[in-house]
Amino acid sequence: MNKILKEKIREAYTAVLPISVIVLVASVVLVPMPTGTILMFIVGAALLIVGMGFFTLGADMSMMPMGEGLGVQLTKTTKLLLTLAICFFMGLIITIAEPDLQVLAAQVPSVPALELILTVAIGVGLFLALAIFRILFKIRLSVLLLIFYGILFAVVIFVPMIPKYSFLTDFIPVAFDSGGVTTGPMTVPFILAMGVGVASIRSDKNSQDDSFGLVSLCSIGPILAVLFLGIFFKPSGADVAISAIPEVNTSRDVIEHFAIEFPHYTEDVFLALAAIVVFFVIFQVISHRYKKHQIGRILIGFLYTFIGLVVFLTGVNVGFIPVGHFLGEQLASSSYKWILVPLGILIGYYIVAAEPAVHVLNKQVEEISQGTIPQKAMKQGLSIGMAAALAITMVRILMGIPIMYILVPGYVFALVLTFFVPKIFTGIAFDSGGVCSGPMTSTFLLPFAMGTCQGVGGDLMKDAFGIVAMVAMTPLIVIQIMGLLYGYKIKSALKRTAVQAMDTTGAGEIVEYGMEEPSNDR
Repeated sequence: MNKILKEKIREAYTAVLPISVIVLVASVVLVPMPTGTILMFIVGAALLIVGMGFFTLGADMSMMPMGEGLGVQLTKTTKLLLTLAICFFMGLIITIAEPDLQVLAAQVPSVPALELILTVAIGVGLFLALAIFRILFKIRLSVLLLIFYGILFAVVIFVPMIPKYSFLTDFIPVAFDSGGVTTGPMTVPFILAMGVGVASIRSDKNSQDDSFGLVSLCSIGPILAVLFLGIFFKPSGADVAISAIPEVNTSRDVIEHFAIEFPHYTEDVFLALAAIVVFFVIFQVISHRYKKHQIGRILIGFLYTFIGLVVFLTGVNVGFIPVGHFLGEQLASSSYKWILVPLGILIGYYIVAAEPAVHVLNKQVEEISQGTIPQKAMKQGLSIGMAAALAITMVRILMGIPIMYILVPGYVFALVLTFFVPKIFTGIAFDSGGVCSGPMTSTFLLPFAMGTCQGVGGDLMKDAFGIVAMVAMTPLIVIQIMGLLYGYKIKSALKRTAVQAMDTTGAGEIVEYGMEEPSNDR
């Protein structure tokens, strides 16, 4: 176990080091920061590495086996309503436990954090039940995506045209951001594994492809739910609270800042995980699915998950949020503010590797595709998508471009691509969008965008919020383009094989091969 933990921490170190170096170089060359602030960032990065190592190991040991076991068990019951009710409840409690949702809720003005969290959780619960229903009844993912994104964009385009609801235009970026942060380090391992468990019962050839897509559907529900919530609350960007750079003079001050926040995150994570552990105990008592050694491993996994999330959240919240805001504000108010675009590309390319849920998805994709889609290729694609998201966001903030001018054509293009790529890439792409927008996005990139917006004198509600939405959108396009290239390579390989076979066996003979061309059938 210690060997595996060391390997996870080493992987986290490799992922976090590039973004840490970028921020430190920028803080020295572009925006000089106080020594104490830089020290806090370094300590935060160290905690992030340790926390990510513990969390990824814990997720492998607890959340994924639990999700897969629940998915398999749900297919054995003949009571559809009970199955959907359990899915709704699990979506609800796991979303409430999602750390990056809590971070976002604390930064949204005028809307009480508890109301926002519960609204988002209900949206996830409803659409998780819908996602499981889709797998059980073999409904095409692309059809549901077209229907619900059609409804979503009809709401965001036409409802604000009604005079008494015109204020919803300012609430749209927050709604899309809410959909992105729900699929983070708590929900992704469970939901992905649950999809695999449900799909594994099916014996048809499309079962593995349908195991993906749960995360993508669970990202739509919160957006619709928060837009509905926006009817009752009228937020104002002036009410946004910005985290100030703390006063740090000595190393003791640094320790005190982290020590003060540590109990707070310990309590939050404990309460969040407690509900999931209680559900696991009830599930085990009823189903008797796991043997004693499996139960022990899962409980140890929960402990690792608890330690990892507490350390991770303490590190990023205390060490990253103030630095992100300060860096964005200082650069945006300088004469060379356009350097934010290439800097955003650089940060976006490397920061995706620091998202805990990304590692879970990449591993799952490689296993389900039996190595056909390697983790390295997924990592490269997501990095390109994140870099594009940060570049677009910086240009949007600097120029004051309305977010719908980007989201509408972006999602239309992504949905059109679903009809041309191999089926498995549709589910992976739309899952990737939610996975990329995790804790690093809400604790570093969102403050970075808010600082940039404040530096140029923009509207925080319209311009700063929406960065999570961008991060969630661009992988939909990049991963599906990867799918097009993958399909092309397979077709080329089949043609070469057929030509070689013709040369060997003669034109009159028919030769069968086990290699099957990816289906575009939806």
